[in-house]
Amino acid sequence: MTTTIPAPPQAPSPNRASRPGALLRNAWRGLTSMRTALVLLFLLALASLPGALLPQRSLNQQLVDQYLADYPRLAPLLDRVGAFEVFGTPWFAAIYLLLMISLVGCLAPRTVEYARAMRQRPVVTPRNLARMPHHAVAVVDGAPAEVLDRVDARLTGWRRTRTDETVSAEKGYLRETGNLVFHVSIVGLLIAMAVGKLFGYEGQVIVLANGSQFCNTSILGYDSFRPGLRVDGTDLAPFCIRVDSFAADYLENGQPKQYRAQLGYQTADQVASGDAATWQDYELSVNHPLRVDGERVYLLNHGYAPRFTVTWPDGQQRTGEIQWQPVDTRTYLSQGATKFERPGITDPAERQRSSIAVTGLFAPTSSGGQVVSSVFPDLLDPEAAVDVMRGDLGLDDGRGQSIFSIDQSKVDSGALVRVARENMVPGQTISLDDGTQIRFDDVSQWVALQVSHDPGQEAVLVFALLMLGGLALSLSVKRRRFWVRVAPDTDGRTRVELGGLARTDRAGYGEEFDRLRADLLDEPPNGGDR
Repeated sequence: MTTTIPAPPQAPSPNRASRPGALLRNAWRGLTSMRTALVLLFLLALASLPGALLPQRSLNQQLVDQYLADYPRLAPLLDRVGAFEVFGTPWFAAIYLLLMISLVGCLAPRTVEYARAMRQRPVVTPRNLARMPHHAVAVVDGAPAEVLDRVDARLTGWRRTRTDETVSAEKGYLRETGNLVFHVSIVGLLIAMAVGKLFGYEGQVIVLANGSQFCNTSILGYDSFRPGLRVDGTDLAPFCIRVDSFAADYLENGQPKQYRAQLGYQTADQVASGDAATWQDYELSVNHPLRVDGERVYLLNHGYAPRFTVTWPDGQQRTGEIQWQPVDTRTYLSQGATKFERPGITDPAERQRSSIAVTGLFAPTSSGGQVVSSVFPDLLDPEAAVDVMRGDLGLDDGRGQSIFSIDQSKVDSGALVRVARENMVPGQTISLDDGTQIRFDDVSQWVALQVSHDPGQEAVLVFALLMLGGLALSLSVKRRRFWVRVAPDTDGRTRVELGGLARTDRAGYGEEFDRLRADLLDEPPNGGDR
């Protein structure tokens, strides 16, 4: 007789539809783990190193250009990976975004946990108090109820739970409060920083320090403008700034010691009221910004603006004064181009042939040689090495061009020709072949200002202070537990058993337990004979 053994039932195959869900859950758990958050924080710090060690385009384009010229092999490779604009690269944004998601996902459940722990009642008295790190037993006078009353009176300030035979007490809940404040502050800090990036902006503008004005009415008034993701530049606070003068103090080696600009400013309300005569004075210096209408105005840099006057043969004059760009930040040797169009010319072809540009180098303190160079950044002995170009400057081509240079393609094509080259000091004049005269009048200074708007800066400060306070509270406060069990003894006396446990760190709790034992058991604090 043959016996057929039935095959064991097969386990149901896992639902393939649940695999993506399990994969997503595991990925979320891995991303929101504390280990992942620490790794991302380390990667963010590592990714920020190039931004601290290498020049950045958003801060100083000149230093980036100089670095590209000094390291022709290495610099292009660094430029391809965004090393000169680290904080605007996609890979840096990806690390930052993942870190924010990881921190929020990691801190949210911990915040809930700390909130629950902060409201917990003391645990019941353990059955065997002798196993506690701190333990004492004694027989005292009085009934059990009287002893428990004394315990309640002694443990004022402790969170307590009392029964007929026991008292459970716990202290140090402020530690959990500190942890809760710390974690909530981190999340709030991240949100405040995100709000600042969304609704904030930064704009830089160069203003001549001769009474020239700048009004924050449009992004068109800025030389460069970096808006937040939710900023379109149509809702700026319309305050105005007038730069009256600029002064710089230098050490003997030419290193700057202090920059100061004397400003006059009008708030948005004053501008709206039309009171053009009311200006408030302010001395703007490095790291001491002007705060007006929720904006901050910083002094970033300064430079020089040579002033030239062109007199044509018919007696008409034009004066030009525009900033020249420093090419050496140590001595402030500068380069630039001051451009002129001959007035009264209606024929486009004639206007193009008669335009003039004064280009070259300017030294605030000239070395006095044949080749003009600067030996000191202050305006002590100014001199300019100029090339006078005449012809088509390309101003009518409809294409943007730099204010610091001329269109080189016009020179290459012969449309713009050099008609004079000479070293000039203030007051000197050059005469051209057609009788046109160019006079080097004087030199003014310009200042580079940065207007910053960050609606989340106050919240960032508040959350940063709360975070430090919560961290200090969580590190300084120790949670400890204390239990008392009483039982009747002979002759109307009561047997008292004490137990103590520090939940975080035992350091220092032994002395506190000794004081409690001495008060409740009428024993010396050092545990000696009664």
